[in-house]
Amino acid sequence: VIIAILLLTLGRGTFYQVQTEEVGVVLRFGKFIKITDPGLRMKIPFSDTVQRVPVTRQLTQQFGFRTTGTGARTNISTEMFQDEALMLTGDLNVAVVDWIVQYRVADPYQYLFKVRGIGPGTDDETFRDMNEAVMREVVGDRTVTEVLTVGRQDIEVTVKERLQALCDQYETGIAVDLIVLQDVNPPDAVKPSWDEVNQAQQQRDRMINEAQTRYNQVIPRAGGEAQQTILQAEGYSLDRTNRAEGDSSRFISIYEQYRRAPDVTRQRLYLETMQRVLPMLGGKLFIDEDAQGVLPLLPLDTLRQVIPNGGGQEDNR
Repeated sequence: VIIAILLLTLGRGTFYQVQTEEVGVVLRFGKFIKITDPGLRMKIPFSDTVQRVPVTRQLTQQFGFRTTGTGARTNISTEMFQDEALMLTGDLNVAVVDWIVQYRVADPYQYLFKVRGIGPGTDDETFRDMNEAVMREVVGDRTVTEVLTVGRQDIEVTVKERLQALCDQYETGIAVDLIVLQDVNPPDAVKPSWDEVNQAQQQRDRMINEAQTRYNQVIPRAGGEAQQTILQAEGYSLDRTNRAEGDSSRFISIYEQYRRAPDVTRQRLYLETMQRVLPMLGGKLFIDEDAQGVLPLLPLDTLRQVIPNGGGQEDNR
């Protein structure tokens, strides 16, 4: 029986099982020897010890809150973790930032031995402190508006890059996969005032958009009307100029004719004028200037019908 117990103890001390998501870190009298892959492995009893490190499992750390339970009964608690979520922004405001970091072990040796406070049984306290320090640094470089609204994605990317650089510098053996901001809000004491400010900003943006829309409608129309007025003025100017030049050329032509034959030109102008004016008159009566006693011969009744008001024009020629 004693021999069987010794053989069983020796067998349990010689063989060990490494799961598929783990690697085994073998220590001999506390000194690192090697890293073994998943499967059934052997070691020297009593002198060798094995620490199993999950290298493919994704690990998660939560900041500002904790979740308890799984599935449909998951509960979220935030009351006990406000201190790690309260942060000062670059414009000296306060924001409550809850976030999650997902990471994995990239180098088991560094993860176990390089940095104190990182590794199995420590809850990776040093890594948590590094997360909080980097997040506070990044949030402190931005305004509260950026943190609460448009800057969330940029914060996630920047924190991931800086945190990975810090992990590499300290040789923690950790690879940061993802930073996710959960809830980013102002403190409860100022949240109503923040909501009012946010509503005012939304109303301001709406009014600016409406004004821009109105501007886009009115300004192009006014520009078109102005261009149309300018074209009409230019057309009117060109018409007047052409008419004036035509009248000037006609006057110069007549003057040249008049200068060459004044009497003939004067007579022609008189006749042309009379030809235009006489058709616009009503009744016309031509009397020789030497005639005498012509009153009984005047057709007064006909003249009254042609000139109802009794007026008329007489050409004594």
